[in-house]
Amino acid sequence: MMNLGRRKDVSKAMATNNQLCIRRWTTKHVAKWLKEEGFCDYVDVLCNRHRLDGITLLTLTEYDLRSPPLEIKVLGDIKRLMLSIRKLQKQHVDVLEDLGFSSDGPIGTILPSSGCSLGADRLCNGELSRDYDGLGMDLHVDQYQYLNGKNKHLTRRLDPEYWKTVLGCIYVFLVFGFTSFVMVIVHERVPDMHTYPPLPDIFLDSVPRIPWAFTMTEMCGVVLCYIWLLVLLLHRHRSILLRRMCSLMGTVFLLRCVTMFVTSLSVPGQHLQCSGKVYGNIWAKLQRAFVIWSGFGMTLTGVHTCGDYMFSGHTVVLTMLNFFVTEYTPRSWNFLHTLSWVLNLFGIFFILAAHEHYSIDVFIAFYITTRLFLYYHTLANTRAYQQSRRARIWFPMFSFFECNVNGPVPNEYCWPFSRPMIMKSLIG
Repeated sequence: MMNLGRRKDVSKAMATNNQLCIRRWTTKHVAKWLKEEGFCDYVDVLCNRHRLDGITLLTLTEYDLRSPPLEIKVLGDIKRLMLSIRKLQKQHVDVLEDLGFSSDGPIGTILPSSGCSLGADRLCNGELSRDYDGLGMDLHVDQYQYLNGKNKHLTRRLDPEYWKTVLGCIYVFLVFGFTSFVMVIVHERVPDMHTYPPLPDIFLDSVPRIPWAFTMTEMCGVVLCYIWLLVLLLHRHRSILLRRMCSLMGTVFLLRCVTMFVTSLSVPGQHLQCSGKVYGNIWAKLQRAFVIWSGFGMTLTGVHTCGDYMFSGHTVVLTMLNFFVTEYTPRSWNFLHTLSWVLNLFGIFFILAAHEHYSIDVFIAFYITTRLFLYYHTLANTRAYQQSRRARIWFPMFSFFECNVNGPVPNEYCWPFSRPMIMKSLIG
């Protein structure tokens, strides 16, 4: 029994010596270890070119081996080398803990151990906190992606940045006000219906007008808006979602101001009875613009406009709401996604059935809205392009709003209000 105890003490002492020794490993020691493990081909790359010592070897990950500047191409060598490094990590757990890391994660990854619950403080705005800037890229990116509410492996804490959301809301309100004023100007310049009859349109010429169709379009929009407001209210990252909605909606409507101002199309149907309406002074124009702005440009609120045809604002709103609802709810919510698409497509059909817009107005509105939404979210979900110089030049507002949101926004939900005391006492 005494001999067995002495053997254990000796083995503990040897392990302690090894753990202390790896802190002093130089590139020569790492080269020797690689040769002993059978990786002679990588001694020059790892030790001579990139100067790996004991500590850096211990914190090496599979992501490092695959990515620049190493870019090892042989999959078998990557896996075998990671198995050997993993064994080395298990032999030096105390060293990793002293460095502030834990080897409990998946093979090939080293997660900073901050002494807090998982996902609470490890990541801030999608990035590692400043204490781990040097090892921030050690995380295997593919293992921590969010696929529209699925495969969540690591919860990130995203800064809501409410002040940016307030700026986004101010931006969209200003754009809506400017759009209303441009609509007043366009109404003055609407072409005479007798001189410029409706343009040939395959759909409008083939489908008879349905008088109540445009009202149904706006009803579809109202239902979609209520669904989106409910999703926004319950989403944990509601501030980021609202900011994105404001920036996208404002940008599309700003583009619409340009298109409908530079080109005045003839009225698409004789039932509209549109004629150029001249307002006496700037104050009268502002008053009319305020009426349009406060009524959201909807006939349900008593607003009737003419001349704002290129392109359809109702199609923009319907499509944008649909895409936001389907993007920020889990894919398993099939009923909600189907309902959203049905409301979107039927709303577009009713616009054409009411003969309120030309087919080209609706098509261009749908195409621009969907492309801008997809481009924005592709850039937002691509970390490599977010901070690039090209993004800051061509998409300054995007770079400003998304600079601290790295990667996809996870679909997580929570109750936005604190529970009353009586509920806390009942629920516990």
